[in-house]
Amino acid sequence: MNGGPSGFNNAPVTRTIVIASALFTILFGIQGRSRNLSWSYQDVFKKLQIWKLIVSVFGFSSTPELVFGIYLLYYFRVFERQIGSNKYSVFFLFSVAVSLLLEVLALWLLKDPSLNILTSGPYGLIFSSFVPFYFDIPVSTRFRVFSVSFSDKTFVYLAGLQLLLSSWKRSMLPGICGILAGSLYRSNILRTRRMKFPEFIASFFSRLSWPSMGSTTPTASSSRNILGSAPSYPTRQVERNYPARSALSIDEPPEDSIATLVAMGFDRNSARQALIHARNDVNAATNILLESQAH
Repeated sequence: MNGGPSGFNNAPVTRTIVIASALFTILFGIQGRSRNLSWSYQDVFKKLQIWKLIVSVFGFSSTPELVFGIYLLYYFRVFERQIGSNKYSVFFLFSVAVSLLLEVLALWLLKDPSLNILTSGPYGLIFSSFVPFYFDIPVSTRFRVFSVSFSDKTFVYLAGLQLLLSSWKRSMLPGICGILAGSLYRSNILRTRRMKFPEFIASFFSRLSWPSMGSTTPTASSSRNILGSAPSYPTRQVERNYPARSALSIDEPPEDSIATLVAMGFDRNSARQALIHARNDVNAATNILLESQAH
């Protein structure tokens, strides 16, 4: 699984978060002040250093966490492509804010000495993204290794598990709070899935990149999608990206594969055509449909 077309096309918010995370981690790491990115119970409740909560959202505490974190952020850019940058910005802020609030509440209730300092990084966004990843991203391939079943989603879960356990309790708490934040967003509490920022927000993030990044300004859409509002894809728009159907010899797509793509928010006819030209590979068909939006 690769999360759709390569690069950050139609994902300027994700690109900005990835760049900020890398810069903060490297900058503080070079200066030997990685611990300054983390925050503690004393920082919030006694010293009232609220700024540490904000800074901790972007920089990771260590290089291994940075590697796995950026990999997951890059993969989950598919969700920004699905709902548009304006709504994804709401998802990002909601996930981060609710996750931090839950972390602060947990520290206040637990008062565990081993949790005096929590690890830093966009854990709220990353682990919130695992909620739609679990429920809405289909499994396209399965395989077995030594009698153990795996799927193409397994590697993403393993990267998430590595990040979750990277600092034991210090990273587990932010991860769990992120999952809870993602669940609250999915439940559409306060109708957050309908909220979106003005168009200039997406334009702003779009300008925070180099031309070589190949990102375009996405447009908001109102139809249902993975995170709650996926764009619908006109049949003729998808067809123009395909080679002639007669050039392919493929069986009619299975009904369950079509239903899987329809459940993700794609048009039935577009889903069927994508499966035909992807040789009934659900993951490849999903990428085709996403690419049709990018063009």
